[in-house]
Amino acid sequence: MEFKAIQIAQLIEGRIEGDENAVVNSFAKIEEGKPGAISFLSNPKYTHYIYDTESSVVLVDESVQLEKPVKATLIRVKNAYESVAKLLQIYASMLPKKTGIDPLAFVSPSAKVGKNTWVGPFAYVGDNVVIGDNCQVNPHVTIYHDCRIGNNVILHSGSVIGADGFGFAPTPDGYDKIPQLGIVTIEDNVEIGANTCIDRSTMGSTYVRKGVKLDNLVQIAHNTDIGENTVMSAQVGVAGSTKVGQWCMFGGQVGIAGHITIGNKVLLGAQSGVPSSLKDNQTLIGTPPMEKLPFFKSQAIFQRLPELYKQIQALQKEVESLKKQINNQ
Repeated sequence: MEFKAIQIAQLIEGRIEGDENAVVNSFAKIEEGKPGAISFLSNPKYTHYIYDTESSVVLVDESVQLEKPVKATLIRVKNAYESVAKLLQIYASMLPKKTGIDPLAFVSPSAKVGKNTWVGPFAYVGDNVVIGDNCQVNPHVTIYHDCRIGNNVILHSGSVIGADGFGFAPTPDGYDKIPQLGIVTIEDNVEIGANTCIDRSTMGSTYVRKGVKLDNLVQIAHNTDIGENTVMSAQVGVAGSTKVGQWCMFGGQVGIAGHITIGNKVLLGAQSGVPSSLKDNQTLIGTPPMEKLPFFKSQAIFQRLPELYKQIQALQKEVESLKKQINNQ
């Protein structure tokens, strides 16, 4: 598929600088540009690439000031990153879409699969599972019995929906397994990354609400409730019976304790550890989490602890010496 710069500008409400008839048929990073490709510039660190890129068209923010002429045709927009995302979505929607059940997949006769849904090779769909319309169940996905998948859901390879929650009762002889009799409910417009696991509840359901996006290698434990439009980066772990609010954002390797509540619009920096409940509208980092400025100040002090410890030892010796002098008078 080929598009002219003028057509692209109309789609994203952009302003052209250069040849409005420049033709593109692919996407490329600005540093790897090639003729016929469209690139974008949103990070100032990459500005120097725009002068030499071979891409035919580059999307740039209106605010970008260039120091010398460029070869590429520019399309100026309010937000280049958002504009290229829109173009990628349009491009993806024009590609042929797979539907149906691959002959190498297993779908239980008692499962229900919606319209325009694709179940890839070696995927497993268990008894009484319900999958909505326009879903992608990629290769090697496993959906255990009775789980519910909404519409427009993407499950990437290796994800496991509905494995048993981690429930064991300690006894003098070891650990007795607590049967996990619930299900997993994934609502509409959710995307689950590769090798992410969402455990079934002990009773009732584990919930992943509308619009949630989970990266690869995320662990969602039993009886949790992940609020609408929350996003989590790779290696986040949420322990059991925790409720996460709407529009939260968790960086990589965030760990959430069990049986707590995370408010709406809580942003947690990478590797934060959360031992207790958090209120709405906070941006936090660290373990336990704190606001950014106090956290970085604390880290600066922490790095000086060996030096400060030596100073304290020296002061203690001076104090002891002064005490002896006073006592000897």
